[in-house]
Amino acid sequence: MPFATLDGIKTHYVKQGSGPCLVMMAPRGFESTLQSWDHGKWNDMKPVETLSRHFTVIAYDRREAGQSAGRVELLTWKAFAQHAKLLVEHLGVERAFVLGVCMGVGVATQFASLYPEACIGLILAQPVGGHRWKNRMHQFFNRHIDYARQKGLAAVLARASGKNFMRDPETGPWATAIVNDKSFADCFVKQDIDAYLNIVAASRDAMFPDTFVSGPPPEELMPIDTAASIWPGDDASHSTSSAQQLRELMPRMEYWDLHPDNQTAENMLERILVFKRIMETEGLPPSPPMAGPAMPPLP
Repeated sequence: MPFATLDGIKTHYVKQGSGPCLVMMAPRGFESTLQSWDHGKWNDMKPVETLSRHFTVIAYDRREAGQSAGRVELLTWKAFAQHAKLLVEHLGVERAFVLGVCMGVGVATQFASLYPEACIGLILAQPVGGHRWKNRMHQFFNRHIDYARQKGLAAVLARASGKNFMRDPETGPWATAIVNDKSFADCFVKQDIDAYLNIVAASRDAMFPDTFVSGPPPEELMPIDTAASIWPGDDASHSTSSAQQLRELMPRMEYWDLHPDNQTAENMLERILVFKRIMETEGLPPSPPMAGPAMPPLP
C-alpha cells in the first residue's frame, strides 16, 4: 500500500475501486487504521473490499496511528480533518462521500464543517461521546502525563513498542510515531518536558472538553449543509445520546432509528447504498427538528 507525505507527515493509505469517492475515517478511537475495519460487524462487511465495488474507496491510517507518522503539536479535530483533506487533494479528488465511524465521526463532521464543497454526503456511524467516554479519554491522557512527568521522555521512548495510545496509555498519543520514525523519536526525547506536557493537556481539553458528542462544537455542527445519515450506538463509548445530539443539530439528516444490536453487515451496506442512490438522484431535503427517517425503509 502506498504512502504520501502530507504537510510533512508520512501517511499510509489505500485507494481502490471505481465510482464516486468514499473517504473512510476509521473507528477504534486513536487506533484509527486500515486494520481497524477488521473488527466487529465492520469486519463482517469487509468494508474496504466491499465498498470498493460501489465507490472509489480512500482509506488511511490517521496521523499518529498505524503506519502513518505524526508531529508533536496541539491535536484537535481540525488537525485531523486537515490531514484528511490534504490526502484527498493529493489524490486529485474534488468531492467525496465521507464515512466516519466511532471517533471517525468527529473527524468527518469537522471535515464537512471546514470543507463543505468537498462533501457529497456523510455517513456517521456509532459516534462517541457521553460522560463515560469523556472520563475514559481524560484518564488515558492523564496516565500518560503522570508517567512522563515521573519517568521522563526517555522512559516513554523506551516503553513505546508499537502499541497504540489506547492499548498502552502511558506511551502517549505519539506512541506509534515513535516506533515508525527514528528521526521523530530522536526529536521526541530531546524536547522540553514541560512544554510537551502542556501540549498533551491542551490536546486532551481541546478534543474532549465535555460530554457532548466528540467532534466540532454545536455552533459548528448547526450550519453544516451536507446531508448526513446518522446511526446510533449504545454502549459506554458510543452513547445513543451522541447520535441524538447530531440528529438534533444537523439540518439535513436522516436518522437510522435501529438499535446497534440489529445493525448488521448486510443492512449497514444496504443503508450506505440507499443513501448513495438518494444523494445521486433527488438528494436529501432539509429536516425539521428531530425528524424521523427521510430515506425509504429498507426491505
